[in-house]
Amino acid sequence: MTVPTSTPIRKFITRTLSLALLHSMIVAAPLLAADKTNHHMAAHEQTASATLVQAVRSGTRQFIDVNNATAAGYGPFLGCVSGTDHGAMGIHYVNPTLLGNLTLDPAQPQALIYEPSNGKLTLVGVEFILDSATWLAANNNTPPVLDGQVFNFVGAPNRFNIPSFFEIHVWAWRDNPQGAFVDWNNHVTCAGQSTN
Repeated sequence: MTVPTSTPIRKFITRTLSLALLHSMIVAAPLLAADKTNHHMAAHEQTASATLVQAVRSGTRQFIDVNNATAAGYGPFLGCVSGTDHGAMGIHYVNPTLLGNLTLDPAQPQALIYEPSNGKLTLVGVEFILDSATWLAANNNTPPVLDGQVFNFVGAPNRFNIPSFFEIHVWAWRDNPQGAFVDWNNHVTCAGQSTN
């Protein structure tokens, strides 16, 4: 096929190609900007999560030994919690004094989480737990946030038979393939819990 070389047709083709190129740039620019924004947001989220995980690790290092946890007022609650389809949480050692505390402090979680294995307990993470009614009344109906991580809301009735609450897990001592703040951890198991 021969392309006509007359000036009006050449101008039309040039203009059409220019418009097509301009259109593709207009369409691609927001996508490139969104990709850059998403990458920046993902990097920020990773930095924030790493910051909180490190703050919890630093603040709870003394509780690697469960005897230090019991001396500080923590005690076992509900036995080892295992998921119905995957993963586990472990044994929650809860400090009842801290349950009424509305201060969010990475060094003072309301619960420490231990994995049982051959009669020993290994610290794997922590859980921050706040009564939702008390928190919302004191904080203008806004949910709790710790180092950029928004807490999960658990309504009542729930499997724990307690009033509705806010919570967030921080897997500071055991990697979680689903994320550092996800409830269930596939790298934690209750299989090592003694049956005595």
